[in-house]
Amino acid sequence: MKKFLLLFTIIGLGLILNSCYDELVNNPSENKPPKTSIFLFPDSTISQQPSKLRVSWWGDDPDGLVIGFYFTWDGVNWTFTTKNDSLFALQIGATDTFYNFKVAAADDGGNGVYDNQILRNGIDFGAEPFIDANGDGVYNPGEKYFDIGLIDPNPATIKFPIRNSAPVIVWNNLSVLPDTSFPAMTFGWEAEDLDGDESILKINIALNDTSDQTKIVSLQGNVRRITIRTREFSSANPKMDILIDGSDASIFNQKLEGLKFNDFNKFYVQAEDISGAKSPFIQLPDTSKKWYVKKPAGRLLIINDYLASGNPKTFYKNQFDSVNSGSINGKYDFWDIHVQKPPYQTITFLETIKLFDFVFWYSDNNPSLNLATVATNKFISAGGAIAFSFWPGISLEVENMQGFLPIDSVSNFVTGLNFPNNSRIISDSTLPEYPNLQTSQGVFLIRGYYPNPLSATPIYYAASGDPKGYLGFIDSRKKIFFMGIPLHYTNGGNRKVNELLTKIFFQDFGLN
Repeated sequence: MKKFLLLFTIIGLGLILNSCYDELVNNPSENKPPKTSIFLFPDSTISQQPSKLRVSWWGDDPDGLVIGFYFTWDGVNWTFTTKNDSLFALQIGATDTFYNFKVAAADDGGNGVYDNQILRNGIDFGAEPFIDANGDGVYNPGEKYFDIGLIDPNPATIKFPIRNSAPVIVWNNLSVLPDTSFPAMTFGWEAEDLDGDESILKINIALNDTSDQTKIVSLQGNVRRITIRTREFSSANPKMDILIDGSDASIFNQKLEGLKFNDFNKFYVQAEDISGAKSPFIQLPDTSKKWYVKKPAGRLLIINDYLASGNPKTFYKNQFDSVNSGSINGKYDFWDIHVQKPPYQTITFLETIKLFDFVFWYSDNNPSLNLATVATNKFISAGGAIAFSFWPGISLEVENMQGFLPIDSVSNFVTGLNFPNNSRIISDSTLPEYPNLQTSQGVFLIRGYYPNPLSATPIYYAASGDPKGYLGFIDSRKKIFFMGIPLHYTNGGNRKVNELLTKIFFQDFGLN
């Protein structure tokens, strides 16, 4: 009886197992879609994200593998990725806004062939993504593709509140204006945006008036420095060139209006982002200072590069008031480059002297050789002519002088008073039109110069023979005259400095 019961039980269990096996074979379990989750969960009623944000996500598939994700910002256009996160730069509006982000995981349960259209859950996801090995933009047999199976019918969704951050703009440390200048000036600023500096679309600039939109000039958003200049001296409404980064090779295609000659002026700048959000205008100078823009009185500029005591400005003013029988009295300008030092000096200095056709530059024994080196040849290339009365001191390096003068070398100076009072400075016998000069007081540390014979003509030398070489010369183009002793110390005896200045500027240079 027990054996029969055991046999019956085994047979019955076998029938049950066989029945279950048949049911599993005939009714396999259906592929289940993956589920998607998002890592970032901000409080959409409180927190506002910047317009650049990183979103992370992941997917779980109960019966397979997740091979990628589709995401969308508009609910229509879906993008495939195999990554689990991405940094998004959201287009911002002028006001705060919201974005709905959706992401859906896709599993590997595809049909084994490449599909040109994936329709899942009533959504057209487009063609299956593939690796475009030959770069032709279309799928070719043999190229790797992602065989998309099921896609999460309930994409993970998050609502992002986006705050538009207006850009911020400030003057940089070099933008310090003198109280007076000619109509050439350089400005620099720093601009940034929390939404990314690349979101700054425009830099808006204006002179004196920000209420007239027709007078505001919009530059590209990456501009951080400009020089403005004009030679429209006879115009009631002068328009100024805008040199991007101070370069003559990069002049903006629109001019800046609003300049007031012989009056106080203000320069304004503003940053504007892609949404139209704008920083407040900042101004230079600020309300505690003034900036007076002087219209050039004529074609001649006299540069005062003198820091030592006993500045000879009065001497040179008297000479130029009476030079050539007083023909330019009141028709030239002085510029003290130490008192009225401009920002971005090398750029602004050049653009300032280019407002004139002729320059007389005098210094003490510490001339601004760096400015002379940067500006002289460019000024001459622009059509100018320049005369120097320089007195380089002990620390002179000949290479610095060769940067702007046609000289081969310089002599050593003699320690002590090598030019006593009443020392004679003689012009070459072949050049009698240049008057002989005589010192009116003793001068220390004077050097001689050896002009390049192919590009300059030597004129003046010391009658005593000390120092060796020449004290004065003119280049072969008659665009540069150089005197290596202060002219205001050479008006002794018959007082011939006025005659020399007439010769240089009116006969050699062509001032009229």
